[in-house]
Amino acid sequence: MKTALWLLAVQGVLGAFDTLYYHEWRARLPGWSASSGIELRLHAGRDFIYAVLFGTLPWVAWHGAWAIFLAALLAAEIAITLADFIVEDRVRAPIGGVYGGERATHAIMGMVYGAMLGHLAPAMALWWARPTALVLAPAPLPGELRWTLTAMAAGVLLSGLRDLASAHGIPKSSWPWG
Repeated sequence: MKTALWLLAVQGVLGAFDTLYYHEWRARLPGWSASSGIELRLHAGRDFIYAVLFGTLPWVAWHGAWAIFLAALLAAEIAITLADFIVEDRVRAPIGGVYGGERATHAIMGMVYGAMLGHLAPAMALWWARPTALVLAPAPLPGELRWTLTAMAAGVLLSGLRDLASAHGIPKSSWPWG
């Protein structure tokens, strides 16, 4: 479990870089509103899943049927990412497609996610065998990492809300690119 959470933190750092540098600075996706709406909705869905992962895994054990729900969230993240790979090529055609460095970042993120899943799976198997409950069980991590992951949960939640607002054309949500 400890390795899974360290990998999740690496994933969070890579995701923050991808979002801030490629989505916000280079492509300025929130400023497109209508044309980038589908990509932003996919990003928001994935962000909400990561908010749950970052916010709960350092603190909570997903016992019994909750382990199945967690597995469904992890699978949904994969499905959203695959859909995003297809959609972003179409959405970003006017700017020459997805940036090469962004493609490389996505590939690295996919490898880190797979490694994280491989290290999380044994804990999930143990959780599945227990009575259904969400159990407060702080992971055996340095407190700084636990709190960093919690801060990442807040950040990715805000990013998802911003993407969703921009996708729906809510005024001022595309700032500063609008």
